[in-house]
Parts: sequence; structure tokens; C-alpha cells
Amino acid sequence: MAKGLLDSLFDSLINSIFDEKWKGKRGESLTARELKLVNFFGRNGKILKNVYIPKDNGETTEIDVLYITQKGIFIFESKNYSGWIFGDEKSRNWTASLPNGQKNRFFNPIIQNKVHLKWMGKYIGEDIPLFSIIVFSERCELKKITVTSDDIKVIKRDYTYATVKNIWDSHSNYLLESEVDEIYEKLSKLTNISEALKVQHIENINRRYKNTNTAENNVEKINENGNKRIINKPVNDDITIPQDTVTPGDMICPKCGMKLILRTAKKGSNAGNQFYGCSSFPKCRYTKNIGS
Repeated sequence: MAKGLLDSLFDSLINSIFDEKWKGKRGESLTARELKLVNFFGRNGKILKNVYIPKDNGETTEIDVLYITQKGIFIFESKNYSGWIFGDEKSRNWTASLPNGQKNRFFNPIIQNKVHLKWMGKYIGEDIPLFSIIVFSERCELKKITVTSDDIKVIKRDYTYATVKNIWDSHSNYLLESEVDEIYEKLSKLTNISEALKVQHIENINRRYKNTNTAENNVEKINENGNKRIINKPVNDDITIPQDTVTPGDMICPKCGMKLILRTAKKGSNAGNQFYGCSSFPKCRYTKNIGS
């Protein structure tokens, strides 16, 4: 029996038995297991799963897996999809295409993890190096992934060790062991939250989705006959959905993941000059000069 058919049957079996929440938790556990292998080969770090970082508005953002080391904090966004994965760093949505022709659209995990990095930096201190790694299941194939930023990695789970090693070896910064312990203690407290707070976290996400365009933010499934149906998007992440739809080609704010829009300075020495500013202003005041 062909390997592709075997993979398809296995994926169908997994999808029929387990729900999205189980598959998500399973992916996080497998990523944590890969990090234990990194520790085994001498690049020691401390692992945390499901860390609820506080935000300025009293809500939280949940990070799948953290690897706290003397080089900084590796922030993992785990995606346990199968099939062919297509995505662009600046696109709003990515696509997972299964062998049976079904296509699942999901929110860009790079933008999603930028939100995590933003609040982590505010909570732990912006002087601590942060590394963004998007991890997909070994059962998928990263068919066409376009990433231009050097500080973002999109990998399959079995490349975790090599990716961490490359980042580790390419950065000269070094935290003291006592600093690593202090960071770990501070963040570990954010994993032991009450069930009530976890429920509130999910309710906040559901409310955010409800207040946005439903058709835009649901998962779109297209079968082999070309028929389209919309299903509810599984809610297991904290995502700040831009009010202005982000489309391929749009520029994204590196600080908060929102869309950059063209603005004109109204006063000061630059009055009348145009620049790109974050669409979430005044919450985010990032600006970019035209041509830079």
C-alpha cells in the first residue's frame, strides 16, 4: 500500500477519534519531548507548557511551549496539522491540504506567535532575547512556506533539535544560570492558574471572534468536488484579529502583528510627509518610514 494512502488513512483515523483540543495538547507534549532531547545533548534549558501571560487589558495570551535557556526564551507555537501546508509570513491565513482534497484554512501562526512575543517581552523584560519557532507535525509536509525574517523559524517537529542548536550557536548573548532560574520561577507561576481563569480565557477568545467577521474567521473546508462549507473555527489559542483585514502583500507591524497603513503627519517638522503606522494606534505606536 502506498505511503501516501497509509498516511491519509492514519490521519482520517486520528481525526475521527480525537477532537482538536486533544490533538493540540498531544502536539505540545511531543514538542516538549523533543526539547528534552535538546537537553540530553548538552544545551540545557527549562521547559514549560501552557503558560498564560497577562495582557494590559486584564486578559491573558496562552503560549503552547516555552524553552528557557541561557541564550534566551524559545517561544513555540505548536500546530499538529497533517497534509500539505502552504503559507506566507504576511498572509492572514494559511492552508492545510489533505490527500482527499479537503482544504483547511487557519490563522497565520507567525502573526499569532508575534502576539505571544509582544506580551512576553512586556512581562519578562524586553532585554531578554526571544526566539519565535512555529512547529508542525511530522505527519505534514511544509510544501510552500515563505518566510523572509531571519528571527522566525517554521519547522517540522523532528527539526526541533537542529533549529534550537543553530539559534543557540549563532547568538553570543549568555544569561546567568541564576537569571534562568529566576525567569523560570516567574513564568512557572503562570501555568498554575485556576479552571475559572482558563474558562474566562476561552470566553474572551470566543467574544473576540464573535465581534469580527464570522465568514472571514471561520475555517473554510473545500472537498474534492469543489463544494465549500464553513465550520466553526476551533478555539484553542489567543489571537488578536486585526479589524482591518490583512491580505497577502500587506505589511505587518513587527511589534503587535496588526496591519500597517499609510498615514500623513499632521504636525511637527514632518508635517505633510507620509509614513506607515500601526492600525492599532494608539495602543501600538510603531511607525515605518516609506522606503526604509
